[in-house]
Amino acid sequence: MKTHKIICILALSFVFSMGYAQKGKVRQASKEYDNLAYLKTSEILLEVAENGYKSVDLLQKLANSFYFNNQMKEAAKWYGELMAMNEDVDSEYYFRYAQSLKSIENYTESDKWMRKFAESDRGDLRGRAFTSTVDYLSMIDEASREFDIVNLNINSEVSDFGTTQYKDQLIFASSRGGGKKYAWNEQPYLDLFSAEKQEDGTYGNVEKLDSDINTKFHESTVAFTPDDNVIYFTRNNYYNKKYKNSEDGTNRLKVFRATLDEDGDWDDVEPVHFNSDEYSVAHPTINVEGTKMYFASDMPGTLGKSDIFEVDINEDGTLGEPVNLGPSVNTEGHETFPFINSEGDLYFSSNGFSGLGGLDVFVIRDFKNKRELNQPMALENVGRPINSPMDDFGYYENIGTKEGFFTSNRDGGKGDDDIYSFIIPDCEQVVEGVVKDQDTQELLPGAKVTLLDADGNPLSQQVVGADASYKFEELECEKEYLIRVELDQFATDEKRFTTPKKKQDLVIEFDLERDEVVLEPCADLAKILDIPIIYFDFDKSNIRRDAEVELQKVLAVLNKYPTMTIDVRSHTDCRGPAAYNEKLSNRRAQSTRQYLIDKGVSAERLTAKGFGESRLVNDCGCEPSNESSCSEEEHQLNRRSEFIVTSINGEKCPEN
Repeated sequence: MKTHKIICILALSFVFSMGYAQKGKVRQASKEYDNLAYLKTSEILLEVAENGYKSVDLLQKLANSFYFNNQMKEAAKWYGELMAMNEDVDSEYYFRYAQSLKSIENYTESDKWMRKFAESDRGDLRGRAFTSTVDYLSMIDEASREFDIVNLNINSEVSDFGTTQYKDQLIFASSRGGGKKYAWNEQPYLDLFSAEKQEDGTYGNVEKLDSDINTKFHESTVAFTPDDNVIYFTRNNYYNKKYKNSEDGTNRLKVFRATLDEDGDWDDVEPVHFNSDEYSVAHPTINVEGTKMYFASDMPGTLGKSDIFEVDINEDGTLGEPVNLGPSVNTEGHETFPFINSEGDLYFSSNGFSGLGGLDVFVIRDFKNKRELNQPMALENVGRPINSPMDDFGYYENIGTKEGFFTSNRDGGKGDDDIYSFIIPDCEQVVEGVVKDQDTQELLPGAKVTLLDADGNPLSQQVVGADASYKFEELECEKEYLIRVELDQFATDEKRFTTPKKKQDLVIEFDLERDEVVLEPCADLAKILDIPIIYFDFDKSNIRRDAEVELQKVLAVLNKYPTMTIDVRSHTDCRGPAAYNEKLSNRRAQSTRQYLIDKGVSAERLTAKGFGESRLVNDCGCEPSNESSCSEEEHQLNRRSEFIVTSINGEKCPEN
């Protein structure tokens, strides 16, 4: 017992002495952490934690250091220890833990912490996005497409990212330039580089952009106006050799503008007017018309860590005032690296919407038109292989050359962030099906099947054979079409559909309904042949223009069945004296009969009678209790004509 007590005292003394030394290291690490030197922070705090000295504050800083430096496997480990020690932390730690778990593809555990995050702050858009897409993994699988991605041979052992094409060059940011190192990741500050396109389609001959663009601090992500004469780019808050910090001591990012001079050099570098020392503006992209610029910022009005904004580019090249794109695009997380393609689709990266992990690339298709028309926008995760469990961002595509690029720090890369290329895959759809009788399910050979575009213009036509099957190939992806099927003795059928964004065979079956029925005496043509009721204006008996269109249908039926005779029955609503209504309805019946006679129907085949208000089809009688409660539309239902078959093929209706 005595020996055991001595051992415990010695052990306790060792812990105290070690703890005193470790506290000094924690103070040093905190200083590095406050300076955003996350790599150094993680090294120091990791040593302390592995020596057994842990606290909530230490674990938060250690996990954050790995998280912010994209070392997600380590972040997941230490966030896990933080939660084991104390789950009662700021809800943002639930979100970060969930994100880091995704990076190691532990989606089940990640979803658990996202649910906890959503429950802790029901107003957060990230949590709401998760709860509204609990099946996000299957949705991503559905959006994923099969094509190859290539790690570009211009990548280095450090960070390379953010591609844009300029003429026959690829412009990108890289830390390969040497010089002063950035404390965050201990890599040299970023510069902008160009790589020339080779005859085989690859890129090489990497060179720095001219010195008016690059400085000793960060430059990255560029955009060019459609005429290639103006460049917008991202840089640290460094201008005219002056390096400025915000009030809290942070050097922010700004967007700068330069113009191409007569010698082909970039000149007249100047910041855009909505930059600020107190927030960041970065990652510009310009639409194909050169009228809009999109960028990322945490300026006032931002919903989260960074949002996507839009600003007008005026005809004289000046910029308007930025507008936040709102909650259809932005969340409380990071939305960044926007890109708008030549068709008006907006791509950007986000960790606020449900994805595979880290930043995922999302797209709002037809964004330009939907924004102009104030229409709802549908957000899509672009799926694999663009997205992965790690950070995927800097999406860029050239629809004309079918080249695409994006940046990722996924496993298997050459350096920190790597640029990947891909060929935009051709997407051709096949639509096929069989034509059958709706009632008997028998095959209907001989049916004419027509493929039409969204506006009804015919594209292709087939007549089905003995197997009653049709097939149309080489349809475009994400496009609206119509298929129309016609066959004698059957009602024409038409179906509208939109092809998906990845290649697959579509099956659209047609069950045709017979449009020839057996007509019997006393039948009501309006019900059997689906002929709409013929309406009259209030207190009128003349044939309305819309009624004339419907009477043409009655005329066609009479011409098709030459032995048929019909009785035209006209009715009024209850308003007005009953005797007057009876006369009015008679005038209407005779007007209808005369119209058909004038169109060539023998007078002997037509009788006509008015019933006034005696046969109302609803409760809109004109008693004081009913009259005020009926609308004009309800009264109009009683102002009608009917067409009753009095005889056909020698058989008469007993009622006549």
